[in-house]
Amino acid sequence: MILTRGARITGAVLSAVLAAMVAGWIVRDVRAAGDPLDLLRYWAGYTDARPEGLPATSQADAVLLVVLTCAFFAALRSSVAASTLVATGVVTFALRLPGVWTIGASWADERYGDELRTRALIGTFVALAAGLALIVTGAAGRRQQADSYEPLPTRPGQGAGVTAFLVFGASGAVMIAWEIRQFVTLPSALYPDWFIGGRLIPTGLTATPPGWSSVALAVLCLVVAWTALFRAVHARPLGMIVAGFLLAAGASGIARAFHHRMVDRFGDLVAEQQLIVLTSVLLAFAGVTGLLALARRGFEDADGRNQGYGGYGYPQSGAPGYGYPQSGAPGYGYPQPGAPGYGYPQSGGPGHGYPPGGGAGSPPPPASPPPGW
Repeated sequence: MILTRGARITGAVLSAVLAAMVAGWIVRDVRAAGDPLDLLRYWAGYTDARPEGLPATSQADAVLLVVLTCAFFAALRSSVAASTLVATGVVTFALRLPGVWTIGASWADERYGDELRTRALIGTFVALAAGLALIVTGAAGRRQQADSYEPLPTRPGQGAGVTAFLVFGASGAVMIAWEIRQFVTLPSALYPDWFIGGRLIPTGLTATPPGWSSVALAVLCLVVAWTALFRAVHARPLGMIVAGFLLAAGASGIARAFHHRMVDRFGDLVAEQQLIVLTSVLLAFAGVTGLLALARRGFEDADGRNQGYGGYGYPQSGAPGYGYPQSGAPGYGYPQPGAPGYGYPQSGGPGHGYPPGGGAGSPPPPASPPPGW
């Protein structure tokens, strides 16, 4: 199944609109912060970050901007455009859904003001609608391949699938374990704000509450791990998107550890803080490994089976070739064994032509939470 031309254009337009919205908020925060480095420190979670104006975005918005930009180009040209649009729509919807209730809360009005809050709320509903539209476009805009020159969707190779299963499975399990720990140790009055946002744990105006983002990212990690093990087509684009968020979360955690000298005195830290640092290293490693493993072109998917050597148009052994007849089948310009040839020796005689045969190839809560989106 490939994506129709109309669906490709629709997906590209939706991705461009969402990317423009995210970019607009980031530009607003850069201007409000005064110094772009202050905004980066705020995104990384430095406790001493003091931007001039309170940012409305988080590090997840920067990753989402990259994802939407890549989805724009993938929608126009990629063989996995359908899966890319669906995965991008799912991630966009998951990130923007909490804004429906957090932006309208009274604490958001106190921190950002009514005008900015109204713009954010309108943008949230637009983003949710566009995210759902991406899912519908990628799922309903497919058709059977009709043109031989159009590339087929590719699924991850066996080695890439196993690698993705290991790194994404480990990351998802660790993040779920941290969230269980937060649920058990945080006060009952605090955990709801940790998960859905609130006055006790305020978030950026368009940002996602830490608990929500951690659970959502962990679930996506486990989905990628399971589908990559079975080499599903959508495991490649969804896995690369999730890997981007893992890399950003892990890199931010490592930067915090160096900034607050946790690495220098790692042996003196309590066990929980050591685990927070190690979790950041794991997430960064999983992000880099997942990107490298899944970015490689896999095997073309044709009726649920792979085609040839990696699906690059080479016929399978025993399957009809392109320009080379099967043994015993009428050839094109090549005589059958025992039949008179035209300028080529018959089977069994010396010659330099092609032999008969077919097919090629005979953190402590809530000030320093564990890394999330």
